[in-house]
Formats: sequence, structure tokens, C-alpha cells
Amino acid sequence: MATELNESSNAVRVELNRLTEAGMLSSAKEGNKLLYRVNELHPLYEPINTMIKQYVGVDEIISNVIKGLGKIEKLYLTGSLAKGLSTDIIDIVLVGDLNQEYLLSKIAKIEQGIGKKIRYIVYSAAEAKVKKFSSSEYLLIYAP
Repeated sequence: MATELNESSNAVRVELNRLTEAGMLSSAKEGNKLLYRVNELHPLYEPINTMIKQYVGVDEIISNVIKGLGKIEKLYLTGSLAKGLSTDIIDIVLVGDLNQEYLLSKIAKIEQGIGKKIRYIVYSAAEAKVKKFSSSEYLLIYAP
């Protein structure tokens, strides 16, 4: 986790301890390891789980659209979801030399699967260099 989050192992341990003390996680020792599990009975479990499911919609876009899309340089999440707000519309910005027909067919399938509308805009690498992607409006979610 520390590597994925780009944090020190001590910082991750401190946060895991806080979540355990708050009752959001339970822990059990297995040999010399401490294993954590989500406490599904915690009152915040359902709202957090809902947020994660919203994120999975974005995850679905990444895992299914990236394959065969062409030369993708970046994928940004923007709009309400990037601000952490619930929405039925996922706004994304793609940068690269992309197969537009493939993109259209995949987006339609993913929309059916996740039950949300996906709006997107595609910029070439040259167009993206001119465009300012401020971190307050655009959340970078993929860059190979």
C-alpha cells in the first residue's frame, strides 16, 4: 500500500491504526503479519461502499477502453465526479491519437454496464499541450 500511495510505510500504518480505532477496519494477526478487513457493520460502510461503486464506473472505463484505443497519453476525470459529487454522468478527457470508432463502441457498452452516461472529449497531444489542465478541475487518472 505504501508504494501504491507513494507514502511511507509508517504513515500507512498510522492511518490503518486510526481506521481500526474508529471501528471502520478490524485487524487480526497471522504469523508476523497484521491483516485488515473492512467492518461491514460500521455505519459509514454503506456510503463509502457507494462511493467506491461510483469509482468502479471510472475503473470500468479505464480497464475496458484503454485496450485497443490507440496511443493514449492521458485520461482525466472532470466534472462533478472529479469533485467528489454524486452524478449520473461521467465526464472524461482523453489525450492521444485514438481510434474514435472503437471508443464510441466501447463507451456505449460501458454505459449500459454501469448505468451512467459518459461524456468525453478527445485532444491530440499537440492540442493538450496548449490546454491548461488545472488540478482543481481535472483529475488525472491514467498516464502510462
